Amino acid sequence: MLRLLPLLAVLVLAVGCNAPSTSDDDRGTPAARGSSGFTITQIADGFEQPNDVLSRPGDDGALYVVEQPGRVRVLRSGATDPAPFLDLTSEIADGGERGLLGVEFPQDHAASGLVYAHFSAREPEGDTRVVELKVPPGGGTLGPDDVTRTLLEEEQPYSNHNGGQLRFGPDGRLYLGLGDGGSGFDPQRRGQDLEGTMLAKLLALDLRQADGEWETVAYGLRNPWRFSWDRETGDLFIGDVGQEEIEEVDLIPAGTTDVVNFGWSAYEGRNRVEDRQANGEVTFPIATYTHDDGCSITGGYVYRGAAIAGLKGRYLYGDFCSGVLFSLRLQGTRATEVRREPVTIPQLTSFGQDAAGELYATTVDGAVSRLDPAR
Repeated sequence: MLRLLPLLAVLVLAVGCNAPSTSDDDRGTPAARGSSGFTITQIADGFEQPNDVLSRPGDDGALYVVEQPGRVRVLRSGATDPAPFLDLTSEIADGGERGLLGVEFPQDHAASGLVYAHFSAREPEGDTRVVELKVPPGGGTLGPDDVTRTLLEEEQPYSNHNGGQLRFGPDGRLYLGLGDGGSGFDPQRRGQDLEGTMLAKLLALDLRQADGEWETVAYGLRNPWRFSWDRETGDLFIGDVGQEEIEEVDLIPAGTTDVVNFGWSAYEGRNRVEDRQANGEVTFPIATYTHDDGCSITGGYVYRGAAIAGLKGRYLYGDFCSGVLFSLRLQGTRATEVRREPVTIPQLTSFGQDAAGELYATTVDGAVSRLDPAR
């Protein structure tokens, strides 16, 4: 794999944008173009392959921008701090879909100083690693010497489908999304393997338990690059990247206690993959789009900010390849008012959310943008 390929570029090649496009179901597919009344405002650029943006408890006036090669930089009032907040470049295998893929702060970060990072390890090359770091009393750039413990190490058989998102959920647990290990069409059938691997799963770890272990929340995921909770309801939305035809939005309703099977690699969307059998009952996506509209979903957020009235309560997501944005409203467990927005963000790697619930976006070319009300 060429190191210069940006994050997700290899994924784009793998899914095969020239595959025939077929609709898997008429439920949850985008309707006619609509408008939630927002525009995209670039607020900064010059970042190196940014793939996430988030706020830090106790520092609500700043945005923390995650860069794939291994750094987190701080953006304040449109200017970037000279020194990075975190630098793990010496520990990371970077390139293609590898790199620093997720960073998260606990709610008590201001008191605890703890930070969590998910990345592709340099040694063994490409393997998944999740670590805990602690900000030293004197401050300065966090680095490998500030790692207090390793929370997960998982072998990665291929260089793609590493997942990415690392977030604390409403229940206080730390959640991690991992892809199926890579290649294409899940050759080792990890998607429906509940016992032998952590891959193709949404995992959760209760750090309040001294002997806690990662638990499976959902399986049957191909590459859950981004997931998020609705701040108001606690519903969990997952953007799972498809293979050749279907990109999908999956839902775990608030209060769900059973382990959920989203079907991969027995199903892509609602389409059966060859003659493969699912291991348990399948929960199908609430929304999909075909490769007529893109080829790699970037999951987003339910908007709960105050600035954009027309977007409130809608789940916003987009496509890396086409830059097309979609939004939907959830009614029970069903997607309604699914539509294309009249705004695009080409090479969209991630959405982000600040402490007030306002939304941001990052793109491969190094830009960070904010969603603002349409003028």
